Amino acid sequence: MALNLSEIEAVTNDYFAAADGKAVDIYFSSSFLLDCLMNRRMGIFERPAGGEKIRIPLNYSDAEGGFFTRADPLSSDDRASVSAAFFEWKHAYGNATVYLTDEIAAAGDYAAVQFVTQKIETAQKTCANWLAATLYSAGGDEAPTLTGLRSLTGGDPDAPYGGIAENQLVAADGSKPWRAVTLDDAASMGLDVLQNMRSAAKITDGRDGKPNVAVTTEALYNKISRILQVQQRFVSDDEAARAGFTHLVFEGMILAADDFCPAGHAFAVNTNHLGFAIHQNGFFARRPWTELDGPAGKTMKILWHGNLVCSNRKAHAAHANLS
Repeated sequence: MALNLSEIEAVTNDYFAAADGKAVDIYFSSSFLLDCLMNRRMGIFERPAGGEKIRIPLNYSDAEGGFFTRADPLSSDDRASVSAAFFEWKHAYGNATVYLTDEIAAAGDYAAVQFVTQKIETAQKTCANWLAATLYSAGGDEAPTLTGLRSLTGGDPDAPYGGIAENQLVAADGSKPWRAVTLDDAASMGLDVLQNMRSAAKITDGRDGKPNVAVTTEALYNKISRILQVQQRFVSDDEAARAGFTHLVFEGMILAADDFCPAGHAFAVNTNHLGFAIHQNGFFARRPWTELDGPAGKTMKILWHGNLVCSNRKAHAAHANLS
């Protein structure tokens, strides 16, 4: 049996309208950080309608202020000369193609529907996995991939991140509000590594002032799990547990393994200052099925338009060269 365009559209609509939600969960099932930021929306989550670039207002840890007497003038100066970062739009897709010869080989209506569903699932996973992998990209503003965590936490201080170079944004006291934080001394993974990252990215001592989510490789995560005492090991975050990801909570920070995290790395992020901006018409939006040009068959694309965005660069830290 071969499905015509109307029939394959109906199968696709039924698949995405399924009450159990599995069609949507597929996008977030393979990466803890993608689930954390894009599905559970723990951080920044903007849905702009368009524009040449994505505008994210900066969130500095302090501004001009101090004590004064009756005769003192008060400064109205902005602490820094830049008030927003501008991130490029990034575009990802997953492709589903059904060849007529493969459809004919499917035995009966049920098999044909299953075959189409499997192709859609593969397209979903492909699109999501490209996003999950490039969450950790070192590519900058000009790269076609997400402006990822290695770009956020390191790189050339004169190269732009979010349209702003680290050395371009200098406050009146000489500090750099847009500085990147990467610790790269060779180290063995341990609790001190997590503490050092949190301290390096601290913007205040109070609530929300330090990173609250950390990700690393499975091997490095397992090292921390073995270090912690048994009673500490079972401290958990309920939302992360419901999402099915193995994790720990250490000093108020969720720690999880992410299969897409690069070897030898750990990242500590403050979700108050990190998240996604996704176009209103580009949140895993599917295109209609169309006939192939050339071989007999049909094709459909799942599209995503947006970027990983940040409002306070120094609120996050990476540790490279870990063993």
